[in-house]
Amino acid sequence: MSKLVTIYGGSGFVGRYVARRMAKEGWRVRVAVRRPNEAIFVRPYGVVGQVEPVLCNIRDDASVAAAMAGADAVVNCVGILNESGANTFEAVQADGAARVARLAAAEGVGTLVHLSALGADREAESEYGRTKAAGEAAVVQHFPGAVILRPSILFGPEDGFFNRFAGMARLGPVLPVVASETRFQPVYVDDVAQAAVKGIKGVAAPGVYELGGPEVLSFHQLMERMLDVIHRRRVLLPVPGFIAKVIAFGFDMLQAVTMGLVSNGVLTRDQLKSLGRDNVVSPGAKGLSDLGIEPTSLESVLPDYLWRFRPSGQYDAIKESARNLRKIG
Repeated sequence: MSKLVTIYGGSGFVGRYVARRMAKEGWRVRVAVRRPNEAIFVRPYGVVGQVEPVLCNIRDDASVAAAMAGADAVVNCVGILNESGANTFEAVQADGAARVARLAAAEGVGTLVHLSALGADREAESEYGRTKAAGEAAVVQHFPGAVILRPSILFGPEDGFFNRFAGMARLGPVLPVVASETRFQPVYVDDVAQAAVKGIKGVAAPGVYELGGPEVLSFHQLMERMLDVIHRRRVLLPVPGFIAKVIAFGFDMLQAVTMGLVSNGVLTRDQLKSLGRDNVVSPGAKGLSDLGIEPTSLESVLPDYLWRFRPSGQYDAIKESARNLRKIG
């Protein structure tokens, strides 16, 4: 019988790529999510019955154990960028990670891959960074042979970064940029999925891997790259720190007074703290090259999914070609 992998958060941005790759490897894939009915799209990744979404709440022992039953490998891709209700950073990224690792060890699971982030640090100013570090520590405590992946900011067709700012660029001549000088090392989501697969199959040695792409760019430079891809000219306006704090506080309060009915999808105070430090691979850290993976460049992927934000969408290149023909004539 084919081996089974359980992917917690398997319908999320990274999880779906891991699920697709594991299905191609011939494994049975169990996608553990809070809303299985919204994860039906993962089923076509494999043959009938090979990839199945199942109900799971990472805050509950019984739920996590049920989703893990009989698994040969486990991947934890669950993480949040903004707290909402019971889904706090502590409950999801620290306690949730500990729960998965503890139960995986008790179940006798062969391999565990844990998705963390480059911002993981016990001394981080942000709660996001501190709980990511706490989750890593718990994983190592319960499952010493785990593979821990720390990616920088992720890019790919479903990303919430370039898609978000490309959408904002359509709204006016000015594009505000917070923490414009903070440096990032964008990594392609499928490169991270490849790293996870190597961990699942036991090819990657246990330990922490910091995953970054081939370039280190500031937030300002990333926006310039994005604008170039979508063929738009915009004024990149650096937002002063004190103004960013006011904006973040205002949207956090809006979420609080509406009891979560209006989620802060703009900028939280915790996100602002995370943006205060560079998000790049540490010197000497194990990374993609140690896993035999060639990092994918921004230029080779961004045009494939950001074309829809161009002034004429898919016809932008054709119109540009027509204008050039008129000039020649």
